Amino acid sequence: MTLPRMPASGETVFGDSLERHAGGKGLNQAVAAARLQVPVSMVGATSADSAGDFLMRIVDSEGIDGSGIVRTTEGFAGTAVIEVDRSGANRIIVIPGANTLLTGDQVRAALEQIPDMTVLLTQGEIPEEAVRAALEVGRERKVTTILNPAPVQDYPDDLWDLADFAIPNEHEVELITGRQTGTSVDATLAARDLAERGVGTVIVTRGAKGSVWATMTRSGSSGAFPILPVDTVAAGDAFCGAFAAALSEGASLSAALRWGSAAGALAAMKPGAVPSLPDREAVEKMVNQSD
Repeated sequence: MTLPRMPASGETVFGDSLERHAGGKGLNQAVAAARLQVPVSMVGATSADSAGDFLMRIVDSEGIDGSGIVRTTEGFAGTAVIEVDRSGANRIIVIPGANTLLTGDQVRAALEQIPDMTVLLTQGEIPEEAVRAALEVGRERKVTTILNPAPVQDYPDDLWDLADFAIPNEHEVELITGRQTGTSVDATLAARDLAERGVGTVIVTRGAKGSVWATMTRSGSSGAFPILPVDTVAAGDAFCGAFAAALSEGASLSAALRWGSAAGALAAMKPGAVPSLPDREAVEKMVNQSD
């Protein structure tokens, strides 16, 4: 839903438009990576009805291996209600639906059918047991593991220890660590606090302010690409998918951050979730123009 401004508590405002797009963090991130021409397999759950059919058509049309997606009659397809104001800022309410039914055993069974993995990316719209199973398989297979902790859940330290990378945004890392992120120094300290829970490298995305990263011993930052945002929905997912895609091709941390930033910026320049995700040519063009 697009609207002139966000309503205050108890206030009713007129909206401008209502549109339906495919989305969900897992699907967004899978499509973001697939459009960068790397092979992608997706594990997840959706409904065995017309809404699930709609989502599966997206998976198939993007060339994603969706054989690991469970179809269930016990729940409806995950749905998000998204408000976008005229500045491009958004608020999102996620109703997970079938995503909550995904089990750790189903994740393990699906991942066992994927012979070649280099990077495993997971996120918080599925149950903790499913996230844990994915990260454990990643560890067992000695692949790079990435956790995008969104929406924020109260994960225990031994789960963070399974992630080579964690990619929260500045609001999410505040909720996780209790530390403010108003400045890049604050955001870096928050990243280090999360790294102390066992994550290899924590990357905090900060929108137009770029990103910062920290390990237990090192830290750094990466700039943003200057744009005029239209709709920031899925910009974070574009970042995560592109970052994972770049790592899968052997990119350095700094290069992968630039790919993530470019994909996120390009996604923010178009409305919607999946429709806004850029292709490889667009990402490479933005990165090369900045070099």
